[in-house]
Amino acid sequence: MSSTSDDGSILKCDTKLLAKAVWEKLHAVQWPFLANQLPAGSALVGGAIRDVFLEKFGDRHDLDFVVPAKAIELTRSFAKDLGGTCIVLDEERDMARLALGGWTVDFACQVGNSLEADLLRRDYRVNAIALTFDSDLKILDPTGGLNDLKKKQLVAISEKNLIDDPLRLLRGLRLLAEIGFLLEAKTRTLIKKHCNLLTKVAPERIQNEIQKLVVAPWADEVIPVLQGIGLLAPWEDSDTEGNQILQDRYQPIALNSKELSKALQLVRLTHLLSDAGLEFLRFSRSECQRCKALRKWQKRNDGKAFLHLSESERLQLHQDLEDDLPALILGLAFDDQVTWIKRWRDISDPLFHPCAPLDGNILKEVIGVPPGPALGDLLRYLCHERAFDRLRNADEVLQAARDWWQQKETLL
Repeated sequence: MSSTSDDGSILKCDTKLLAKAVWEKLHAVQWPFLANQLPAGSALVGGAIRDVFLEKFGDRHDLDFVVPAKAIELTRSFAKDLGGTCIVLDEERDMARLALGGWTVDFACQVGNSLEADLLRRDYRVNAIALTFDSDLKILDPTGGLNDLKKKQLVAISEKNLIDDPLRLLRGLRLLAEIGFLLEAKTRTLIKKHCNLLTKVAPERIQNEIQKLVVAPWADEVIPVLQGIGLLAPWEDSDTEGNQILQDRYQPIALNSKELSKALQLVRLTHLLSDAGLEFLRFSRSECQRCKALRKWQKRNDGKAFLHLSESERLQLHQDLEDDLPALILGLAFDDQVTWIKRWRDISDPLFHPCAPLDGNILKEVIGVPPGPALGDLLRYLCHERAFDRLRNADEVLQAARDWWQQKETLL
């Protein structure tokens, strides 16, 4: 029997050949170090093993190793010898990361008296599969993770393990969003039971999981589950009206994959967290501002492509959301989506990409406007007039600027 089945699923391999098939797909010859450079008793664990079984392991991947002892010392040695960087993750638990040429390799000291004991302390069964390679290649699966992979379900190893590190509650939902599995009923009950413990986790760690979740392939299927459990309730927006992810509207939109990914990431983030929640969880100032602006205009959506807005309000909308406008467009009716996307892609569109037709230096030199608030007011006026096609050439711009300044001077 070959090491892979006819349909390509490594999960259907003969048990005796399973470890060999996994090893072949790991492309160990491309690792930044040789496997035999690891201390005896080392094992590859976690996401890399899981992703091999899911046929999602690429040429480069994050690797996680359990070593018998001195994980930080080993990482520093590799960093020195190979020219990488050692990042100490947890000195007390002896965990470190090697960053080298695009690779991210984590080393952790074995917890417990055996590798099996270490695996039994992990979060979910699909993450508790190990490959050992001391003498013979061997798959170690003490919790039944391989069976979960076949059933496409996520099952917690134990209630205690979730309580020991409450971030695992959120990590499970993030994992669902990445691999598209179903959440086992008992595991969902455990997560809901202990969801209040997440408030004890460092905000930066929660933020990191959310950042991964909102860009994951199955995020829109998982977000309602996440909200139903109430895991992020302390940081949610209590008023989500007008802030819904509407799959039937955004799927047919004529955005390329990169544009759609960026827009959905912002929509999901705004949907999940309030402005105060974003700040508490240490999201960047830019992310907070972008979400706040999107939320503001989502709540003003009249269902008619914002026809109720005044000119000043329409201009402000496009100034607030110029780069992120596709995130707002996702909430429009399809015909309006098509129109707005076409205009947004036209970088010369004066309303969808608003700017003043002249810079301040020219206005100071040609019109004689002095630096100060009046100059700013004139630039905003010209930007407004240009946005609504009332200034179409340089002569009209200069004349409008002169007229505005003359009127201003008479009032001074």
